[in-house]
Amino acid sequence: MGVNPVVHSGDPEINAAGHPGVLTTSLRKVLNWSRKASLWYMTFGIACCAIEMMATGASRYDFDRFGMIFRASPRQSDLMIVSGTVNEKLAERIVNLYDQMAEPRYVIAMGACATNGGPYHGLYNVVNGVHEIIPVDVYVPGCPPRPEALLHGVLQLHEKILNEGLPVRA
Repeated sequence: MGVNPVVHSGDPEINAAGHPGVLTTSLRKVLNWSRKASLWYMTFGIACCAIEMMATGASRYDFDRFGMIFRASPRQSDLMIVSGTVNEKLAERIVNLYDQMAEPRYVIAMGACATNGGPYHGLYNVVNGVHEIIPVDVYVPGCPPRPEALLHGVLQLHEKILNEGLPVRA
């Protein structure tokens, strides 16, 4: 029929190779795309933000369309969504769960309480943001943030994952 399927990428170096019908890319891009498209998340809903997080996972907003699957075990998760006030007693457990997560692992801090302590900021037993105990990749502001805001945070995490380099072995 004379049809030559050509796949073009956004990368000019890849397009310069000019192999019709062949998709050429880098290992980094394939790995990052697959990580982005299959985030398995563990929820850590501590307060009222958990209601909005559950709504985001339900049928109207649907985390599943992004390839996100809920996992109750940290060993099967690569994304932790922390929503709510973290106190000193709970901080140790969050660190333990974070340490058990698969690499590479990501954290979304959802809501004012998880990002900076919210209305409880400065109290004697409140951690003023989950970033004080574990590294946070994306902050979702609001009290409580709407499901659309959490979805926007997930899309920001997707962009971050796509721009990561290859993992380095120690």
